[in-house]
This record gives sequence, C-alpha cells and structure tokens, in this order.
Amino acid sequence: MVIQMHSRIVFIGGGNMAQAILGGLLQQGAPASSLFVIEPDADKRAVLSERYGITTLALDAALPDVDVVVLAVKPQQLREVTSARAAEMAGKLVVSIAAGVRTADLNRWLAGKARLMRVMPNTPALVRAGVSGVFAAEGTSAADVDVTETILGAIGRVVWVKAESDIDIVTAISGSGPAYVFHFIEGLARAGRELGLAPALADELAKATFEGAIRLALDSDDDVGTLRKNVTSKGGTTEAALNHMMSAGLEETIVQAAKAAHARAGELADILGRD
Repeated sequence: MVIQMHSRIVFIGGGNMAQAILGGLLQQGAPASSLFVIEPDADKRAVLSERYGITTLALDAALPDVDVVVLAVKPQQLREVTSARAAEMAGKLVVSIAAGVRTADLNRWLAGKARLMRVMPNTPALVRAGVSGVFAAEGTSAADVDVTETILGAIGRVVWVKAESDIDIVTAISGSGPAYVFHFIEGLARAGRELGLAPALADELAKATFEGAIRLALDSDDDVGTLRKNVTSKGGTTEAALNHMMSAGLEETIVQAAKAAHARAGELADILGRD
C-alpha cells in the first residue's frame, strides 16, 4: 500500500527507531525531500544521507520548515533538546517516541506551544512488525491523529489509548514484551541443546515454533486458551510440559514480571520529569 504523505517531517535523533520509521515511510512512498534528520554525529549523518537520500542536519542547525517533529533522542536528552527548541517547535505536531517522558513534562519544556503525541513503539518495528501505543494529548486534532497514524503505520500496528497512564501498561506488555519472548526462545533452544540437538537446529526449532504459533494465534478465530488446549492431549507430552510450567507458577511469574515493568515505567517517568 502506498501512503499519502503530505507532511514534512524532521526526526531529532537518527537512531534505530528513527531509521525504522524513515525506512518504512520511504518504502511506502513518502518523498525523501519531505524527510529530515537532525543528528549530532557527523559520521551517522553521512550514513543516513547515503542510505536514505534525505537531508541531514547538525544538532545546532535551525529546524527546517516542517509540519511534524519526531523526538527520537534518548529520554535523558529530551529536556535539553526540547527546551532549546521550544520557540521553533511552537505550533507544530510533536511526536515523542522517547520512553518514559510524560506529555505534561514535554508541554512544560515546550512552553505549552506544541501539539503532543506520546508513543511507545517496540523493537519489531525494525522489521516493520512493531506495535506502537499512542496517547494524544489535549489540543491535538483529528488531522494530527491521522498524520501520526500514517507515520507509525509505516512500522506496524498502531493502537490508541485514552488515558496517558495506559502508556505505562503498553510499555510493560508490548514495549518490553519482545524481551520476554526472546527469553522464552532462549530457554526453549537451551532445552533442545541439552537434550542433544545441534545448537543451530535447536535455535531454528525454537524460533520457527514461535513464528508459527503467533501466526496461528493471529489467523485463528479461537482464543489462545483454546489453541493451547487443542495442542494438549490428555496424558501426552504437551500435558507433561504444561503441568510442570503450571506447578512452577510460570503464568503468575509472567504476570508479576509485567507488573514490575509497569511499576518501573512510572518510576522512570517521575525521575525524568523531575525539576
């Protein structure tokens, strides 16, 4: 699908997530002439220009004539970057993909003159299979929502939350979630190795099993509980494995792990927004 992108966009920060969005937008038809990156590292600017055919600018350059600013710097740098450019960002749509910074703090640093979207993407965005949770702050419009949906749609699914506090939950589930999945894959591959498989084969089986199971879960009309039961024959191998997981409290461990991530997300937001 070719997107209809009429907005001019500048990314402040040219890291992996910014590049994922850039690549997705270009792949779906956005003109390179409408995309800019402000990046402090000269070598990285050269790479970005060559790889994507876009205009790159040094950190001290003036903000180009754009409609949308995507804040893609590290959270610890966000206060300095936004405070220094508050006047330049006035009246623009500002989309923050910096983890853990609340819109109230962004609004304060930007002197209350920008329209704000707060986003929690995740790393599968690097292969256009991400999911981004988005909160639209007060003062944003339906047109702002459409533009943000288009930008983030270039890297995967977009889900909207009505309360900003829900972004911390999104962080705990999908933001941090890929690491939980990778950890489970690590364990399954290790089991294969310890049972005698060659490491490469154990890794392939573990990854392919997750890939197939997720595809089935997405395509099936059955819920995941039903799909689990469909694999589990009474007295069989799957039941033996699941009984062990249940006796070890695996599901409760997963729930409590996600709750720990949620609590930490709130703590980090407090720290990053502290004056």
